Amino acid sequence: MSEFRLTQISDTHLGRRFPGLVANFHRVCEHIDAERPDLVVNTGDVAFDGPTGRDDMVFAKGLHDALPVACRYIPGNHDIGDNPTAIGPAPKPPVSEAHCRQFCDIIGEDHWAFEAAGWRFIGLNSLVMNSGLAFEAEQFDWLASEISLTNGGPVALFLHKPLFLDLPDDPEAPETSIRYVPQPARARLIEMLGTIDLRLVASGHVHQRRDFTFRHTRHVWAPSAGFIINDRRQDRVAIKEVGLVEYRFRPDSFEVRHIRAASQVDVDIEELLAQMGGEH
Repeated sequence: MSEFRLTQISDTHLGRRFPGLVANFHRVCEHIDAERPDLVVNTGDVAFDGPTGRDDMVFAKGLHDALPVACRYIPGNHDIGDNPTAIGPAPKPPVSEAHCRQFCDIIGEDHWAFEAAGWRFIGLNSLVMNSGLAFEAEQFDWLASEISLTNGGPVALFLHKPLFLDLPDDPEAPETSIRYVPQPARARLIEMLGTIDLRLVASGHVHQRRDFTFRHTRHVWAPSAGFIINDRRQDRVAIKEVGLVEYRFRPDSFEVRHIRAASQVDVDIEELLAQMGGEH
């Protein structure tokens, strides 16, 4: 295969009770149907509330199954719960083994790897990091094995949370600690990734579209496919809009295209909170 086309969607937050998010997902599906990439990757928060709403997971998987191309998934905090950080309040709900198993049972593998067009593609569950769960140690062992198979070729990494804001050793702050892969797991992960030719880190979670390069690695934050978070509730560090990201991988090179599907609407989080009675 001389070229591999991949479409990244993220933070779809699907649930039957949110017609605006479902409508945006259908617009994304129409775009994917027209483009027909080789693979779609959803980088997490597939469902609106997986830990307390199993039906959200089932509903989200059903919508993805209607896509005309194969899909892979990695979980977000709205799918399996959030990981603890060294500072800041404990996450609610915390990641748990039961939620991880539910994700795998309904949605699919929570970490994976494959090869295409001369690249190694790796998807990681970033929410188990720092959790102390058996799943965390198992995934790090699995990653070490996968790294040994890269043989110097280019690698693309997909995970829900960005590794960091600007620098690998960015200090954690209480108000943003849950936004990035937490320390000390982040340092361990970056050390492991430092032994390979990591060309791309693709993430979601922040609901802001961002694209920057640190050293020789390009970091792409996919926007939410579903909704935006206004500036009153979240600081702005990049572009706040709904959309998706398209990639074309060729041996030793890749292209990135930032897309907004036709008729996608910037649903504001306030609309969702009103539907929930003001609770989030």
